Amino acid sequence: MCLAIPARIVELEGDNATVDAMGNKFRAKTTLLAEVKLGDLVLVHAGFAISLVDEEEGRKIWQLLAEINDFENTSNRVSG
Repeated sequence: MCLAIPARIVELEGDNATVDAMGNKFRAKTTLLAEVKLGDLVLVHAGFAISLVDEEEGRKIWQLLAEINDFENTSNRVSG
């Protein structure tokens, strides 16, 4: 399964961006989003920014990902 995750553009040169998703920085291409700018929040999938995301939606997704991580680290898990 593949996920698109929200990430903030922290560096931008042409269509090459460095993005930050919950403290994890990585490279992404912005070729698909001509209007993107430094500081924008974008959904990144397979190394490409595929759409802009509003702040509230991005925060909700980050919170959900944090909750999943917390669940993975709990001793109360029954499955997996």
